[in-house]
Amino acid sequence: MPKVFASIKNDPYKIEIKSATGNVVMADEPLDKGGRDTGFSPKELLVAALSACTSATLRMYIERNGWDIPEIKVETELTESDGTSTFSRKLFFVGEITDDQKKRLIAVANACPVHKILSSHIEFKTEIAN
Repeated sequence: MPKVFASIKNDPYKIEIKSATGNVVMADEPLDKGGRDTGFSPKELLVAALSACTSATLRMYIERNGWDIPEIKVETELTESDGTSTFSRKLFFVGEITDDQKKRLIAVANACPVHKILSSHIEFKTEIAN
């Protein structure tokens, strides 16, 4: 079960995010929101999570099938309009792929764990700790 710890002090909007396994990522708000743009914005982190998961899931599938695709690039964009959030992904593959492989790779991308989380019912529980 993933868990992260975020900490913000007096430096406006600079956030240190630590994973339970000891990895550290910095987040910040963009300049136009009062931050210093020294790290990913929270929404960029969300989009990055989907891109990273998509990339890793595709790599695993490609390796398992022995396909000669040495590089995968995933471009993901989040747009928000009228209460609807849309994640748009473009998949780029170095190497030749067939139409059948393209169809399969889109299905695999749509089955990545973060995609599944974002497309399922989500609940939030928030409490103040002592």
